[in-house]
Amino acid sequence: MATLDLKGIRKVFGSTVALEELSLSVGSGELVSLLGPSGCGKTTALRIVAGFEAPTTGDLLVDGEDFVGVPASKRNMGMVFQAYSLFPNMTARQNVEFGMRMRKVARDKCRSRAEELLGLVGLAERVSNYPHELSGGQQQRVALARALAIEPAILLLDEPLSALDAKVRVDLRQQIRRVQTRLGITTLYVTHDQEEALSISDRVVVMNEGAIEQVGSPAEIYNRPRTRFVASFVGTLNMLDGVVADPAAGAIRIDETTVFARRPIESARPGDKRTLALRPEALRPGPPEEGANALRVAVEEVTFLGAVVRLKARLGDRILLVDTFNAGVAALPRRGETVELGFSRDDVIVLEGG
Repeated sequence: MATLDLKGIRKVFGSTVALEELSLSVGSGELVSLLGPSGCGKTTALRIVAGFEAPTTGDLLVDGEDFVGVPASKRNMGMVFQAYSLFPNMTARQNVEFGMRMRKVARDKCRSRAEELLGLVGLAERVSNYPHELSGGQQQRVALARALAIEPAILLLDEPLSALDAKVRVDLRQQIRRVQTRLGITTLYVTHDQEEALSISDRVVVMNEGAIEQVGSPAEIYNRPRTRFVASFVGTLNMLDGVVADPAAGAIRIDETTVFARRPIESARPGDKRTLALRPEALRPGPPEEGANALRVAVEEVTFLGAVVRLKARLGDRILLVDTFNAGVAALPRRGETVELGFSRDDVIVLEGG
């Protein structure tokens, strides 16, 4: 297990700034995901760690040792790409053995290690199959086993599941997490899929335009986004622009209604503009509980989704999404009805800036 530190990493391609002063520490045995849209710089950061790109400025440390200038072949890092990149003329076992053989590992040890890892990723019965005899998910498991075979200090995964269908992605991401946890290997994982990042990570790094917007646990990123970008990118959120009424009391005016957050609004004065965010599942049709907030809205659509019923409600010129559980016997609001939406002070997210 190893630690990884990126300090003030900047990367410029011609006139394009791909990374701007990126700083991040990954602890020993930790799985950290870089999450963001295409072009945000997450793959560039991974390639710099792998040694495929050199930073324009900044420091890269592994266990405190300077790795800037160290060739990729000398970094002892395992990498899994979006493309499986298996040798078509080799069996699954031979593909996993390849890196070890390049390092002059004894043949019998190569074989036993390859079979051990293929068993670990659920392919014990497929060791003699060639890539064309394996499904996409199985090929990616072979690629994962191959990356682990060299006993890397750090495992790097670049959109490893994006070429697979939805069900296979869910199964394989769970398996990646189980293997990573069992081996205790420090891992940096790149994805644009928010559900993927939230489900397997110890921490999530949300990136935008070459910079880090927020770093936190999956729960922190989902429940307490700090910026408008994180709020809009991770999950579904209703965002309401308002005016700070009382910063110490966490009070914000939304039209004629005052909404209270649980905590004071930091670095704000009365009259400042702030954006308030609410998850659809936090809004509950019906009279609010004592001490809770409420908004009066007009129901425009009611969509039955099985376990969940989604309402589309109008608040002035804004549309709010409301997700409520299908309780069976409970009466649901009807289209055209005016209702109250209750929500806790804990559910109020006040975003940074105006």
